[in-house]
Amino acid sequence: MWVLLAVGAVLTLGFSWAGGEVYESVVQKDQLAALDQPVLTWAVAARTPALDTAVTVVTNIGGGVIAPIVAAVAMVLLAVWMRHWRPLVLVPAAALGSLLATIFGKQLTARARPPHELAVPPYEYSASFPSGHTLNATVIAGIVVYLVCLRVRSAWTRAAVICLGALYALAIGLSRVFLGHHWLTDVVAAWFLGCAWLTVVIIAHQVFHLVRRARAERAT
Repeated sequence: MWVLLAVGAVLTLGFSWAGGEVYESVVQKDQLAALDQPVLTWAVAARTPALDTAVTVVTNIGGGVIAPIVAAVAMVLLAVWMRHWRPLVLVPAAALGSLLATIFGKQLTARARPPHELAVPPYEYSASFPSGHTLNATVIAGIVVYLVCLRVRSAWTRAAVICLGALYALAIGLSRVFLGHHWLTDVVAAWFLGCAWLTVVIIAHQVFHLVRRARAERAT
């Protein structure tokens, strides 16, 4: 258990540190933040009506009304498939932490989004840093992947599920940049922060499981 806690602490601190470095770059307007405008300029040049529509569909899956529905459906399906209450606790806990991290981050930074003339409608008006769509997508996809991997035994299946989850989080984040709703650094920081919180949730569950198993063994 102590090894697990140590690994979890290292991963959480590492992801948090990386997110902090991105934020520092934003404040100082150097290093990674220097890519924000060039990447947005490239996105604007690459847009077409058909591509804009397709990417908007992708980004809508990760936010607004659709994302909570997707998370709720995944939670129920996992609970039925696993025949266990675990998804009914872990998915809401992960989602709540992700939401709070998004709200706190936006209030802390109050960063302006890219200009509306460089964005694809509908426009958004909340603070830009971090990207809530990206952070939430990373956490929800991550916890779903974790739960599925607990259930399946095939290494190939686990690898495929992990790749699908990572692809989903990657697609949601890149869609935010492409549509001009966020700067690149908003998305990169959200990936790191999402991974940090996801690590906390997973390690907490693993520790809970180990403690409960140890108590059961002592009881027998």
